[in-house]
Amino acid sequence: MHYTTKTLLHFGAAFMSTGILTMNLSPAAFAQEVTIAFSGPELGVTSYNPVTSTLLNTANSLIYDRLVEQDADQSYYPHLATSWEESGDGMAWTFKLRAGVMFQDGTPFNAQSIADWIPDFKGTENNYLVDAIGSVEVIDDLTVKFVMTRPEPNLLYNLASTYMGVPSAAAFDRLGENYGVSEAVGTGPFKLDSFSVGLETVLVRNDDYAWASELSENQAAAYVERITFREIPDQSTAFLELKTGGVDVLLGVPTDFLEILEEEANVAVIQMPGLGIKYMPINVTVPPFDDILVRQATALAVDQESILNSVYKGVGAVANNFLISSLPAADVDPALNVSYDPARAGELLDQAGWTMGDDGIRMKDGAPLRVKLFTQNATDFKRLTQVVQAQLKEIGMDAVITVFDSSTLRDEYKRNAHQLAVREYDWNNSDILDWFFSGERLGYPNVSMWNDETGQMLNDVAMTQSATSEQRIANFKAYHEYILSQYLFAPIYQPTINIAYNSEAVILPEQIRGIRFRSQTALDMKVVE
Repeated sequence: MHYTTKTLLHFGAAFMSTGILTMNLSPAAFAQEVTIAFSGPELGVTSYNPVTSTLLNTANSLIYDRLVEQDADQSYYPHLATSWEESGDGMAWTFKLRAGVMFQDGTPFNAQSIADWIPDFKGTENNYLVDAIGSVEVIDDLTVKFVMTRPEPNLLYNLASTYMGVPSAAAFDRLGENYGVSEAVGTGPFKLDSFSVGLETVLVRNDDYAWASELSENQAAAYVERITFREIPDQSTAFLELKTGGVDVLLGVPTDFLEILEEEANVAVIQMPGLGIKYMPINVTVPPFDDILVRQATALAVDQESILNSVYKGVGAVANNFLISSLPAADVDPALNVSYDPARAGELLDQAGWTMGDDGIRMKDGAPLRVKLFTQNATDFKRLTQVVQAQLKEIGMDAVITVFDSSTLRDEYKRNAHQLAVREYDWNNSDILDWFFSGERLGYPNVSMWNDETGQMLNDVAMTQSATSEQRIANFKAYHEYILSQYLFAPIYQPTINIAYNSEAVILPEQIRGIRFRSQTALDMKVVE
């Protein structure tokens, strides 16, 4: 993996001499406002309800605090919980809570807040985060005990998840299904001011905030008064907005834009290790991909090294399985890793009865090997998908690309209208395997539509029968290896996280704490006066 902790690109004032930047940025500077463009994977959020949503974004982490925070080295820090203790048998966890914390609606945060919150997950797709918690006992106003149904060595990771931001029970109960759309109330440093689905989210400062975690230098209210998060699907448009002052921060910059950014005197870039991969899921329920030989050939047709070097200029790393390489469960039997092998792909298609036609497209029973290849309407996705299309053509597969917005694309998955797709995920834990391959989530997020008895058994063992961290790693490694043997996807690329910002408009901390841009960074962010 090639990345740097932080790189300032040609910092200077040359662009200021044009007068354009000063004109665009002065109002924001005086008003202490910042405009941020979401990254591609964050587009399409329809609710700021962390309990029920299956897609959340950076704004969510500013509205809500979590009991525990995770740093870039994956260590854990106290936040709403000041300390915790696990019993020797793993069957109980006791958390001491921070005093003086208030929800944004004026109700107090205390042990009862946790007791009210955990049961809300029952019946939701996010229940897996808390399903090992059998009951919640309120010991006193600032002490809460989780009585477990089984040991859960992944509990701290779950509690640090963006899906486990703690909402106000009063607001949650009052609004019902409208919670997260009309209102969203947490204890975080910013309040939800307005939310236009697919367009923008506006947050305003929580002036009463005084309980930041150790990951922030600023322990009081944020310096910035107002943050507007915009959804800009086209990265070229977002980049132009950054240059002209319409956007101050881009949370997701395609790697191929980095060379262009080097020419911008007022742009700085923070580059961090990525937390997921780009990959091509294969729908195993529809021909020709109900044949494992065709699936294997399709996976072997993707040239990861070529994509890394040509599309991403050598920044990042190839992906040969489904987990980021820093996770122990990614260390699988080398024979199961997926790498480019067009000769073997051709042999497999021959074996499956697909013969090469005169036009370079394979045929079987009079029908061409023509398939649907879905992608989303973001610049980097469209470019990557075109490269994958060309590589599939090399083995005789005619992949027809269709581009969708994020919400429509998820609907297409749910109605099983897809065959191949180019996707990415952003999650630094092995339980991402459960999310994308459990038979309980067919359509979305299980885009491969895989429902396998052995696979589900291995999934359940990894998710629910791991007593220790060591056992959990071994169980997820076994599950991961079985998934790889079934060729449910083609791994492509492990990206870096590239954050660009206008260094003449905003100041970001020298060291970004946490695994991604979250509330701790927003608290320390300042507007250039």
